[in-house]
Amino acid sequence: MTNWVIQTSGLTRTYKTQIAVNLLNLRVPEGTIYGFLGPNGAGKTTTIRMLLGLIRPTSGDIEIFRKSLAQNRMSILKKVGSLVESPSYYGHLSGFENLAVFARLLDVSDQRIREVLEIVRLTPAANKAVKGYSLGMKQRLGIASALLASPKLLILDEPTNGLDPAGIHEIRQLIIDMPRQHGISVLVSSHLLSEIEQMATWVGIINQGKLLFQDHIQALRQESQAELLIDVDRPQDALAILQREGFEVTMVDKSLVLKNIEYPEYAQVNKKLVLADIPVFRIREHAPSLEDIFLRLVGTGGSL
Repeated sequence: MTNWVIQTSGLTRTYKTQIAVNLLNLRVPEGTIYGFLGPNGAGKTTTIRMLLGLIRPTSGDIEIFRKSLAQNRMSILKKVGSLVESPSYYGHLSGFENLAVFARLLDVSDQRIREVLEIVRLTPAANKAVKGYSLGMKQRLGIASALLASPKLLILDEPTNGLDPAGIHEIRQLIIDMPRQHGISVLVSSHLLSEIEQMATWVGIINQGKLLFQDHIQALRQESQAELLIDVDRPQDALAILQREGFEVTMVDKSLVLKNIEYPEYAQVNKKLVLADIPVFRIREHAPSLEDIFLRLVGTGGSL
């Protein structure tokens, strides 16, 4: 049985006539990196704000650590770290001094400050003024503040936004390390599939407030199974021959499209057509990328 660190039922948030989040049933397995993926304005940040108790749902329920957030808000949020939008900091203070401000509020020790600085790889810059930090360093400092209270769940909203490639790589690697090195479950939102694909183990795709897909990322990759495209003379005759042979084949723009076909069968298909005296002009393989699938989903509002 899967232990869900986050579970929502019919989660909905409306603003007057606009539905920002629509009947969302989110399932985040414990010990995973859950990639919460969708275009800008899809409802990701609104969902995260509800999960953190920053805004109230219009309807629906939220359970975190298998407890109702509405009934156990303070005890739950003590075990949740978060970074929503840009981190706040005092530019004239050092990284260590910035964390010390939050540490006093959370009643955690200086030793814990040193530990989180090590986790986010900021120890060499701990005594430098934050106004001299790069954007990536500031994001890591924000994540360090989210880790101060030793959370069991980390929620990050678009943590790589605005970063250069080096900064994106730093944050990505930091997130990947969280479950396996520190036992922390992570929910990370992004509008970039390429980022989610490189770090998430589970993925949820949201658009216009609706959850279109939710599963292990391998299930999404299975949707990108290759198709075989064949251009032939007399395509209608070729279509009939291959259908009689039991192949799953359709015709698109006068090209034959074969699905659920294994690599060794490619030669058999070609041989059957040649023996039937049907000239084969071209055989090619097409595998839709995860980006193709994502764009298809958010473009049509459909689901897999």
